[in-house]
Amino acid sequence: MTLVRRAAAELVGTAFLVMAVIGSGIAATRLSPHDVGLQLLENSLVTGAALVALILALQPVSAAFNPVVTLVERVLGLVTTSDAAVLVVAQLVGGAVGAVVANLMFGLDAVTVATHDRSGGGLWLGEVVATLGLVAVIFGSVRRGRSDSVAYAVGGYITAAYWFTSSTSFANPAVTVARTLSDTFAGIAPGSVPVFVLMQLVGGALGLGLVLLLHPDPTLPTEEGA
Repeated sequence: MTLVRRAAAELVGTAFLVMAVIGSGIAATRLSPHDVGLQLLENSLVTGAALVALILALQPVSAAFNPVVTLVERVLGLVTTSDAAVLVVAQLVGGAVGAVVANLMFGLDAVTVATHDRSGGGLWLGEVVATLGLVAVIFGSVRRGRSDSVAYAVGGYITAAYWFTSSTSFANPAVTVARTLSDTFAGIAPGSVPVFVLMQLVGGALGLGLVLLLHPDPTLPTEEGA
């Protein structure tokens, strides 16, 4: 039953995260049709705020909302292989549900396959950087006994990473796949997804390495006494 609750939390949380990403993108293009910079600002602020709220609400049960984060948890021994598989499936299903609901809320077809090609070395590097930073922020906080600050750290980081990474920080395979289902501001063409996901996995592995280097002993104080 515990796994069922955790999977439900991951499904619901990822669905609402994708609704925030896609829905705010659609709203932004309608409210600010001639200003792409303002559209991105609106999209990033809504996504960051939604992440804070969702993590605060669901963290007591499960609040990864991201297969990369779940895989890192598996490597660190925080979840079993079978549990991780179930949670990743829940995240992927939740992402798809969120995309469909976002489309329907704004009067679009349930599924509109995205045509926005996102490819190129700069964008791929951006995904590595975005995911590396996300993993470092999450697990750096957790391994220093600051789990209560993760929601704010993640929300703030993703809001910022929308702007300082060339890819606008997808940093999440479940969200990336879901965004293929909406041919709107936040969409990504299916053909762009495999390399994006590969770069997210690379970034996650590098982020894990950085976390283990900087925080080898969970919950022990740092040299600065943090």
